[in-house]
Amino acid sequence: MMSANSRLTIAAHILAWMELDRRGGREVVTSEQIAGSVNTNPVVIRRCLGDLRKAGFVEARRGAGAGWSLVRDPESISLFDVHQAVEQGPLFGMHHTPPNEGCPVGYGIQPALRRVYGGLEEAVRQQLAQTSVADVLRDVLAQQR
Repeated sequence: MMSANSRLTIAAHILAWMELDRRGGREVVTSEQIAGSVNTNPVVIRRCLGDLRKAGFVEARRGAGAGWSLVRDPESISLFDVHQAVEQGPLFGMHHTPPNEGCPVGYGIQPALRRVYGGLEEAVRQQLAQTSVADVLRDVLAQQR
């Protein structure tokens, strides 16, 4: 079975968690603290935080009280923005090596799928653009036991 890419999910989790912690009075958090919520290795979290920093959503603080903090309002960060920060390339990939063009399916499969994938990607982009990190956090908090 093929596994789905979870970078967007992890990044959204990080940002929503950081905002919840900020609301609780903690402005700076560590990758270890975030990793506890995501239930993954802090190295995975640091890698993602690096991408989020490049996009201008978080910043690293050094010295006493070192850690990470949000620098943009979660209402102003759409999931599309987050996706752009952590994902490179299209949502749906083509073959890693060109298919056999001597085969009727090999010859026509990529153009046929490009049309389908193009429409899907546009729909996904629109949905992600309409959802902010703050919306995600609101939905998360509505799920509480």
